[in-house]
Amino acid sequence: MGKKFISALLCGIMALSCLTACDSETAKKISEMAKNTDVSGLESVEKDIVNSVTGAGEVPTKDRSGNDIKVPAEVKSIVSLAPSTTRILIDLGLALKIVAVDTNSLEYKDYLPSGIKTFDMMNPDNEAIAALKPDIVFTSGMSSVGGASPFKPLVDAGICVADIPSSASLAAIGDDIKFIGNCVGKGVEAAALATAMDASFKLISKAASSVPADKQKTVLFMMNVPTADAPTIYSFGKGTYMDEMLTMIGAKNACGSQEGWVSISVEDAVAMNPDVILTNVDYVADPVKDIKALKGWENVKAVKNNEVYKVDPNLSMQPNNHVVDAALEWLKDVYPDIFTELSKSLEKTLKDAFEKVKGIAESVESKAAA
Repeated sequence: MGKKFISALLCGIMALSCLTACDSETAKKISEMAKNTDVSGLESVEKDIVNSVTGAGEVPTKDRSGNDIKVPAEVKSIVSLAPSTTRILIDLGLALKIVAVDTNSLEYKDYLPSGIKTFDMMNPDNEAIAALKPDIVFTSGMSSVGGASPFKPLVDAGICVADIPSSASLAAIGDDIKFIGNCVGKGVEAAALATAMDASFKLISKAASSVPADKQKTVLFMMNVPTADAPTIYSFGKGTYMDEMLTMIGAKNACGSQEGWVSISVEDAVAMNPDVILTNVDYVADPVKDIKALKGWENVKAVKNNEVYKVDPNLSMQPNNHVVDAALEWLKDVYPDIFTELSKSLEKTLKDAFEKVKGIAESVESKAAA
């Protein structure tokens, strides 16, 4: 399912593009009509989505870091210096307005203008960025690690710089999406996208709730393959959106007793004896093979039972709406039976919901035109 699912989901969301022309009064009418619409059997997904448009589109006066910003009345050119933001902008239909990206965003080059300029997010060329005369520059908290923001010269030059630090929760990712949409005139679509993401999580969580507590699998997520020279394993504990995702799919995080992004010894990892190992390593040819070959790991349940899986690093490590795809990918590996059952209904449920939302919107538009 994975990327196929999110593509279908986004098609449904983009079907709502007619709402971008709605004023706040029309949005309220749509919301009111949704409240009086029979949504039985659809998990009230469309009701959540339509209700989310009320209040959408308010232009922010502070960025996600709390800095004061002044967003231009119309945004025609965008610089995106984080791949997670770049993907959100693409999903909102704004690829052609992006005039420059960070080097990591080139993984989406097939969606971006040919020959687009690139910059190092950790060492940006402010003079070259300013020369592009962007209406807004989206930055990442990564750029300011260890000190002050390197983008002060752009701010001093009167360019709107909106910082989005890496979010620690799924709810915060939804807020990031809405913030970006409100900055670039796509507030309604962004609100629908964030609400659809949340609705998807609810459906996944509901499906995974069938796993009894004593049958939940313990999962170790490995962001690297340890070596003799570097015998540390990097993973995550509670207080991260990825830990939330493991809980959502009905699994236990092997590092769940720790906080934030963590490093553990090889000995501790073996002692955890996880049922499943997931890895997003992409710097070696076959990380699954390398993990299985680690000395002393032959009796670890995940290795012994052949439950070591490689997952897409872009889906899991970039905090945007595609964490839905990551959750589905993890569910498929950890609980394949639940995934198979869920895949029969999830896509149809959401597609039906969006069709109903589209019908509601068209009805309001028709009445307004009469």
